[in-house]
Amino acid sequence: MQKAAVLSNLNEYPHAEEIEEEALAENEVLIEQKETGICYRDILTMEGYFPRLVLPIVPGHEISGVIRKIGSKVQEFKVGDRVSSLIYVPCGTCEYCTTGRENLCRNKKTFGESINGAYRKFINVPEISLVKVPSGTSEEAAVIGACVTGMIVQALEVVGEIKEGQTALITGAGGGVGSHAVQVAKALGATVIAETSSKWKEEKILAIGADSVVSGQNFSQKVKDLTGGNGVDIALETVGSPTFNDSFRSLKFGGRVVVVGNVDVNPVSLPLGNLILKGNSVAGSISSTKKSLRKALELSSGGKVSPVIGKIYSLEEIEEAYKAMKNRELFGRAFIRF
Repeated sequence: MQKAAVLSNLNEYPHAEEIEEEALAENEVLIEQKETGICYRDILTMEGYFPRLVLPIVPGHEISGVIRKIGSKVQEFKVGDRVSSLIYVPCGTCEYCTTGRENLCRNKKTFGESINGAYRKFINVPEISLVKVPSGTSEEAAVIGACVTGMIVQALEVVGEIKEGQTALITGAGGGVGSHAVQVAKALGATVIAETSSKWKEEKILAIGADSVVSGQNFSQKVKDLTGGNGVDIALETVGSPTFNDSFRSLKFGGRVVVVGNVDVNPVSLPLGNLILKGNSVAGSISSTKKSLRKALELSSGGKVSPVIGKIYSLEEIEEAYKAMKNRELFGRAFIRF
């Protein structure tokens, strides 16, 4: 038996309880976690926005720790290795998995939604989802390597094709995703304009590397003013419908919006005339691959990206953590420490 946080019903907060330990499969390793992260996706899961959700379930998908046991068919890892996991288990055989795009696998199983997740100290993870953590990587950086920093690397570098010297707009820059996106964009050589709806976060955002901060309604005009009327090369949309229209209007000719977040799952309108006449593009980006996870961990171990810790909670404080995130009370990420 071990203690875990369990989501039993939709629109009810997870609660801590004792659960049975799961048998270790031959292709799995048993990981001992010191911490895990709380993602806004976990809140959307609780609210019923993911159709593949199986209840009751242990939420959470940010997994990292030390291997304590290995299955009989595990080949690349050994007991004592420090590892970080993707937020899902890919099938390994489809067209996406075999071409390094496993984040698009249609047969993947997501931790905390279709299989039990990370809100517990010990977790079994298939070898196919794991990468080794480089030395010098902090505990929190390893935890958020897939869902946060790896996801951002995937969105900016792979999908957005950001280049050194370009200008990037990061929306929701005071949040758990945005605060790390500012750092990743800087590490990739971009000039960063950060957007936040929380005035009290502006100085903190500048302190983590943003070149300038905009806020308020119609922030696209402020972005245009900062860029001499040109606009940005890429807008990383971490919020969704509340900021999407301004992000789109902030683009230069040939600029692109990459969407990774959607906090209220409302649809947006897209001005097709501007899309065509300015040669703009809009793309979605989901999760990370093992390649982008490795790149994210390298950036963290090299000191180019540092985890922004909003607050660390216990399992029993899940409800408090969820409420703080929904009320935008935190700057950076929330973690659970075991």
